[in-house]
Amino acid sequence: MIASIAGTVTGLTREGVVVRVGGVGLAVQTTPGTKARLRLGDEAALATSLVVREDSLTLYGFADDDERDLFELLQSATGVGPRLAQAVLTVHTPDTVRRALSTEDLAALTLVPGIGRKGAQRLVLELKDKVGLVPAAVVPAAQPAWRETLGAALIGLGFPASSADDAVAQLALAHPDASDADVPALLREALGMLGRTR
Repeated sequence: MIASIAGTVTGLTREGVVVRVGGVGLAVQTTPGTKARLRLGDEAALATSLVVREDSLTLYGFADDDERDLFELLQSATGVGPRLAQAVLTVHTPDTVRRALSTEDLAALTLVPGIGRKGAQRLVLELKDKVGLVPAAVVPAAQPAWRETLGAALIGLGFPASSADDAVAQLALAHPDASDADVPALLREALGMLGRTR
């Protein structure tokens, strides 16, 4: 297993980065948040997990060992592959995921695109006793203010709360660096998404 890599960022791809290690360029898939912290020419150190399939070898990169370990734990649940595990860590921090699992917070888990109520219940059932203790001092990371503003705007325009939440979660994945100033543009994009699903 390739547990970590350190090298120079030589490329940015749609799904992550390319890191040159010892003269070899390694394609590493990352969450948008991890990718956003890296720039061409930066020296990067990433915890990694190698996913082996019959037709591929895919290297996933993470900000630290804790994130990598949770990525691997999530995949031990029925129906969870690397893509979905990565999506969970795109939407939530590791501590937020642990807290959601240990407190059976299905609403938090279903914020992740691809996880419905039944899927969230299965995650809780299979992983609740495996995530370990969540430090009492840890407070779940607050959602960016723009997410609440955008969600309220969509609901105010007549969309169901579930549709609004799904659109906001998808936009959070697509725009990890979004801020309050981006709400008008994000609202237009959300309306386009929701219009296509009607």
